[in-house]
Amino acid sequence: MRKLTVRAALTFCAAVSLATVMGAADAAPVTSPRSAHTLAQESMQPQVPTQPVIVDCFWHPQVEPGNFVLACGDGNSRLTSLRWSSWDANSAVATGINAVNDCKPYCAAGTFREYPVTVRLDRPQAWKKNPQISQYTRLRLSYTDSKPAGYGQTVSYPLWN
Repeated sequence: MRKLTVRAALTFCAAVSLATVMGAADAAPVTSPRSAHTLAQESMQPQVPTQPVIVDCFWHPQVEPGNFVLACGDGNSRLTSLRWSSWDANSAVATGINAVNDCKPYCAAGTFREYPVTVRLDRPQAWKKNPQISQYTRLRLSYTDSKPAGYGQTVSYPLWN
């Protein structure tokens, strides 16, 4: 009897699931083959950003990223908790944290220290990988409190192209 009850319950659940899926399929709008083809073509074409981008370590264009790795080779310097107050055709400004590995006694055993910063991006130019996209080519960090040993209060980095 128990075996029959379990089988009946499973059959009932399967029927309800199938009815739900079929109901959702019936409720879906009908599209002509032409419009489906057009939608597929549109989704395959990449969106070209209208504002300059910052290019990450994987060569992906980013607009107002929340985090950004500065040291692509080892990840020992990165920006986190970025809050963008402006991002336009000429420059971008954010506040955030620069997490820097102190590499003591060596980098693999080091500790990441956090320093509040203001981030400024500027000098937009055509991106060599995709000239239709403008990318910022310089990043400046201004340490608003303490700073890593050996760093100036403001440091500039050319960004890869």
